[in-house]
Amino acid sequence: MKFIPVDCDAPRIAIENITPRIDEGQFPVRRVLGDVIRIEADLLSDGHDKLAGEILIRGPNETKFRNTHLEIINNDRWFAELSLTCLGRHRFKVVAWKDVFASLLDDLTKKHLAGQSTRLEIEEGVLLIRETLEHCRPRHKPLLIRLLRTLETPDERERRELLLSDSAVALMRDADLRRFSSSSQIVTLDVEPANAGFASWYEVFPRSQSGDGVRHGTFLDVIGQLPRIAAMGFDVLYFPPIHPIGRANRKGRNNTLTATAGDPGSPYAIGSDEGGHDAIHPELGTMQNFQELRQAAAGVGIALALDFAIQCSPDHPWLRDHKDWFSWRPDGSLRHAENPPKKYEDIVNVEFYAAGAKPDLWLALRDVVQFWVDQGVLLFRVDNPHTKPFPFWEWLIGDIRSRHPDVVFLAEAFTRPKIMYRLAKIGFSQSYTYFTWRNTKAELEAYMTELTTTGVKEFFRPHLFVNTPDINPYFLQNSGRAGHLIRATLGAMLSGLWGMYNGFELCEATPVAGREEYFDSEKYQLKAWNYERPGNIVAEISALNRIRRENPALHSHLGIEFLPADHDQVLYFRRHHADGNTLLIAISLDPFNEYDATIEIPLWRFGIADDGAIDAEDLMRGVSFTWHGKFQPVHFNPAELPFCIWRLTPPMPGTQNV
Repeated sequence: MKFIPVDCDAPRIAIENITPRIDEGQFPVRRVLGDVIRIEADLLSDGHDKLAGEILIRGPNETKFRNTHLEIINNDRWFAELSLTCLGRHRFKVVAWKDVFASLLDDLTKKHLAGQSTRLEIEEGVLLIRETLEHCRPRHKPLLIRLLRTLETPDERERRELLLSDSAVALMRDADLRRFSSSSQIVTLDVEPANAGFASWYEVFPRSQSGDGVRHGTFLDVIGQLPRIAAMGFDVLYFPPIHPIGRANRKGRNNTLTATAGDPGSPYAIGSDEGGHDAIHPELGTMQNFQELRQAAAGVGIALALDFAIQCSPDHPWLRDHKDWFSWRPDGSLRHAENPPKKYEDIVNVEFYAAGAKPDLWLALRDVVQFWVDQGVLLFRVDNPHTKPFPFWEWLIGDIRSRHPDVVFLAEAFTRPKIMYRLAKIGFSQSYTYFTWRNTKAELEAYMTELTTTGVKEFFRPHLFVNTPDINPYFLQNSGRAGHLIRATLGAMLSGLWGMYNGFELCEATPVAGREEYFDSEKYQLKAWNYERPGNIVAEISALNRIRRENPALHSHLGIEFLPADHDQVLYFRRHHADGNTLLIAISLDPFNEYDATIEIPLWRFGIADDGAIDAEDLMRGVSFTWHGKFQPVHFNPAELPFCIWRLTPPMPGTQNV
């Protein structure tokens, strides 16, 4: 006969349902510096004894855990809130134990209220204090001795009140012997810089910033554009690849297969005799010029972001020096890159699992990122990360951020939802999204609800780019100025992260017929932009970015509530922050028609009756007023502004019910 061994020391207290936690702790929860994280857990045990618990957390440079006491919510659910003041990878766990002193006091109180004698409970309390004194830490000894002396009085009422005093409860909680203590598994928490969650990106091709469609632009030309970009309120300036461009199979205008002598080629065809991923295209300038640009940008509050595109021109030095990093075809050729129906004849891809690539290619790519970090670049937009191995990204990002926790990686991953989420789990701070193709009220509400109310909210941050050099959305192609205003407002108001590619503010939308691409694409030619083009929306974009900066409710994609509007073309929602900052935003999704709609003001969120009043300010028009009543009319005119943004002034503190 076979017996199961007795384990009398098995955990008596169960710690369950810890939140937040990703895939049972396999991946880190994501937060940004300055956040307050709320950690919750169920603490369960047999019997009627009181429990106590705490969160133990340790930052990346700490050798010891810090503790925060857990408070009961209800139904065995406990919580604690922690302010995050240090960048990098944190680790926390939940600890729980039987609180014998609290249990004793609970019995004592019940008996006293029932008119029963509490003499024995008081004696048990004294014995428990003496036992604690024998095993406590030195700093508790004098305090416990003093408490025991005060309990020497013969007066039962006085002794009972001493045991129940706040000072005695606090002392015994701190000195508790923690009977039957249990610990959860470690949960990881990644604290990232603030711009991992809140930033406004602006993309330009530096080579088109000379103001001349013939002369190749330089980094110094970009310096001249910084005041304009800063005035619009953008705090990140993002460049497509700035490396030497290959000549083999160079593309001509509009992606033609034959380039003329003056065609600059696509910057995504990286590498030539002048160098590879750690070199600068000579016509842009020198590394010193790049540093001058970076410092000038920092001087006006703008950080530079670079494109990390793991691909090579056939002229890249790696094909000469590291042939075993590539997968060669039987005829000795290399397959060019494809993303059907798009073809990239000027690009070939590395092979991560080729015999000679493990680990040399991986290390070389890590060294490329480290090189640019050493040059002061902390933001990287990664091209098509979903076509590269997950283990590579998890290692590379973890390696870089272990030394530089202020580095941020943006995934340009227009792929299947679960793939996008996996990339976020393994390290990407932000991601492009399906927002680009979500145009109807139902689509936008469903998508943002998924991103803000399901488990992905703990690790996936949507970056809402309204256009890219590769994507000229159909909605923009025929909706004109009003359409560009609509998409800009959606991007800026729905997420803490939004971006636009240069030309959007000019309502540039001329397409390649029947395709979501720009005609005369800047990817294949130099362009001269008239940034004062009539009909531009520069003033409106500047106002949107100002409103974003001034309102904490807009510093994240979280804190969004969709509200009733009686028109299927009106997206209406509330943005709110824990500090009370509350905005109401109504956006017409129709760029062509003028109409009226009725919206519901969420007076109930402030404890105000349906016929009550609340003060509001129209942030685009600079007008303050008072709404009387729950239902209010709104007029939308696409020729003026197809949206409204109001900031509410809540009632006096104590009446808000969010």
